[in-house]
Amino acid sequence: MAVICKAMANGLLFTLSLALLGWGVEGQGNGRNKKEVSGQATVYLGQNRDIWRPLMHTTVNLSEIRSIKSSFQVRTFDPEGTIFYGDTKNGEDWFVLSLKNGICMMQIKKEDLLVSVAGGPKLNDGKWHTLEVSNQGKFVILTVDGSSGLEVGMQSNQPEQVLSGELRLALGGILINKEKLIVQFGPQMDGCVQEGNWLNISLPWEAEVEELWPCYQNIKPGSYFPGTGLAIFNTSVFPIEADGEVRIELWGDFHQMDGTILSINSSGQQPMLILVTNNITKEVTLTFGEEKMSMKDTFRRLVITFLTDSLQVLQDKDDPKTTTFPISPVSHPEYLTTWKEGRLAIGGLLGEVDENVGSQYLTGCLEKIQVQGRDLDLDLAVKHTSVSSHSCPA
Repeated sequence: MAVICKAMANGLLFTLSLALLGWGVEGQGNGRNKKEVSGQATVYLGQNRDIWRPLMHTTVNLSEIRSIKSSFQVRTFDPEGTIFYGDTKNGEDWFVLSLKNGICMMQIKKEDLLVSVAGGPKLNDGKWHTLEVSNQGKFVILTVDGSSGLEVGMQSNQPEQVLSGELRLALGGILINKEKLIVQFGPQMDGCVQEGNWLNISLPWEAEVEELWPCYQNIKPGSYFPGTGLAIFNTSVFPIEADGEVRIELWGDFHQMDGTILSINSSGQQPMLILVTNNITKEVTLTFGEEKMSMKDTFRRLVITFLTDSLQVLQDKDDPKTTTFPISPVSHPEYLTTWKEGRLAIGGLLGEVDENVGSQYLTGCLEKIQVQGRDLDLDLAVKHTSVSSHSCPA
């Protein structure tokens, strides 16, 4: 347990100040092609990389640890993802703190024991919450905003070992095989960490990315597209209703966005449907086969519904307006087949030949996305590049 405690206390000392997008994080090289980052850097956990790979990490000798308590603040709208990780014995004993369903989850491996516990208040409300992890005897204790959150007691039949060697710490990822986790979860988190006090260790951290993305000063729920990436889904994961209906709903200020909002196609074909917005002309254009529809009225919700014989487009405004296009071999043949075997891109135009390549990327915030009546989690995309999946700058 002392090992875990030290892994936590020795954790991560960040005093993270909020910054607007565009403010860089200072760092310098260390001769190993790794950028060294101060433990006090602002850290955005959702930066694009391999989803299990830590954003940054450090190693410290156990003999240097003087504190058994770590505290930091976290802010997110994301219900699931990795916050931080610590281990000893090169990963034989380890600790992971994450969110799942919006609440904290601790997973601990020590000697012959494996423990997982989850509980406490939901933290994915977009507000800053202070978390403190400490080791008290045989217990690891997590407090949230000064109140009791989680408490884990562990006692092994193995003789107590004298701690020695190194402690590895990682932020936003883990250093063990994910199959070793007791409870599997989605690791990528659209969230920020700040004001950390990690065991009073001031060693620099090594970043696994060239530049750390900063955090927005204020955020609101939604998915933010910075104009450099998109999210791609296999349409086969969205079942067609018994009556053949396919329904896509989008919420947001469409006249504040710019670029391709969504596109649908199947391999090697021209896009079946493209939805584009122009921030200069304040025009939203939907192209479906040979048909084209221009929308200049102000609206904050758009519903696109494929029926067996028609495509319906609803602009939800003070005076709702529905436009209907007949579906025929002229407009687009076998659209149901395209939906069953195609790709749906949110935030860009899929390539005609290579459907994993996007262009005409969207800049702006989609406040909510639903497909077949269910909220779309961009963390589940086949390809997800430079998109903040659960938050937008406010």
